[in-house]
Amino acid sequence: MSSHGPDAALRDLGEAAIATARALGAQQVAVSAALERETDVQWRDGGIEKLLQATSRSLSLDLYVDGRYASVATSDLRPTAVQRFVADAVALTRTLAPDPCRRLPEPELWPQGPAVDLGLEDPTCDARTARQRRDDAEALEAAARAVPGAARILAVTATVSDSAHASWRLHSDGFAGHRRSTAFWLACEVSVQDPDGRRPEESHAVAHRLQERLPAAAAVGALAAGRALARIGSRKGTSEVLTVVVDPRAAGRCVGILLGALSAAALQQKRSFLDGRTGQVVGSPLLHVADDPLVVHGLGSRHFDGEGLAARRLPLFEAGVLRSWYVDTYYGRKLDLAPTTGRASNLAWRLGTDDCTALTRNVAEGVLVTSFLGGNANATTGDFSLGIQGFRIRAGALAEPVAEMNVAGNQLELWPRLAAVGSDPYPYSALRTPTLVFDAVAVAGV
Repeated sequence: MSSHGPDAALRDLGEAAIATARALGAQQVAVSAALERETDVQWRDGGIEKLLQATSRSLSLDLYVDGRYASVATSDLRPTAVQRFVADAVALTRTLAPDPCRRLPEPELWPQGPAVDLGLEDPTCDARTARQRRDDAEALEAAARAVPGAARILAVTATVSDSAHASWRLHSDGFAGHRRSTAFWLACEVSVQDPDGRRPEESHAVAHRLQERLPAAAAVGALAAGRALARIGSRKGTSEVLTVVVDPRAAGRCVGILLGALSAAALQQKRSFLDGRTGQVVGSPLLHVADDPLVVHGLGSRHFDGEGLAARRLPLFEAGVLRSWYVDTYYGRKLDLAPTTGRASNLAWRLGTDDCTALTRNVAEGVLVTSFLGGNANATTGDFSLGIQGFRIRAGALAEPVAEMNVAGNQLELWPRLAAVGSDPYPYSALRTPTLVFDAVAVAGV
């Protein structure tokens, strides 16, 4: 998608849809018109298992008709089909119940001034060849099967993906937002033979907006295989109250549960355990996190959100104190709260000085969690129960691998126990979680 011709066609499509909806009586209209190209190569045990290349176009509309609201979408973009689709959608909207809180964002919430370059698009994306993708997939497996102990490897699945996205968001009152982005992924999953007959699996995946910034495929494959082989001999540990070290890759599961309680929708519907706690301490002084949509090359970066609100840094927790919520304009009107943004972008942490290895050395008795497996979390009460696997920590060193264990508790009890934050944010997720260390956590095993 190197040419700007398709982008202009998307804008024309959106403007035509707005004009049609307005002519049919819609007072306000928002349109998103998008074009996406995705390529995926999956390689398994010496050969290509699956190839996917797809290009899709879509049109979605938010319609505000006589105090009523509907959101609709289509992928049939033939002019006559779009006209019929818009007409049917406007007619449908008129049958719905009125909702006085539904209207477009006010213009003062739009982005103001020139946009900074966030580096979201790799201009070389279209030059990537099928041979390069195949070679990367083959290199992932070759590296995995070259590590010490590789004779125990049963299967290797490598995936090489890239995508390019272009879109326009247009409002009938004048907002126009354009976005172009790319993403590149390398992933490797390895299963191994345990002497007791089990088949542990592990994986490693990396992503970046720019192809040249990806780690080498060989490094990714070797790390995935090393992780899988380290799972051999895993057993349940004993039930104890221990220090729990959560490595950066796994820590996103903990943080995702916390973020889920920060939506204004959950607040308005009484489904958040943080309800009524704005300005109160809900975590340790080390919990210092902001939402930052303006990170250069960030996987969650943007100039505006899904309804056109300008991207701004949003403090979430400061020294353990809850400061802000994710508030879109609709729930902001319902709750009489100033809108912030309706969804998360990138997280920015106040980092510590030690990485996971150094933090582990400071733990006398504990568990290093490398993966969360299954489990559940209740956003209303804050209760959670999650399966874990990882390694026992004894005298500051990693000991035997553990699995089929469980951590349970309540979020309002867990986050005050945050004892250390690492210096090592995970770069392959918008959450960018560092190592997190929690004191005195109940770990259930045998």
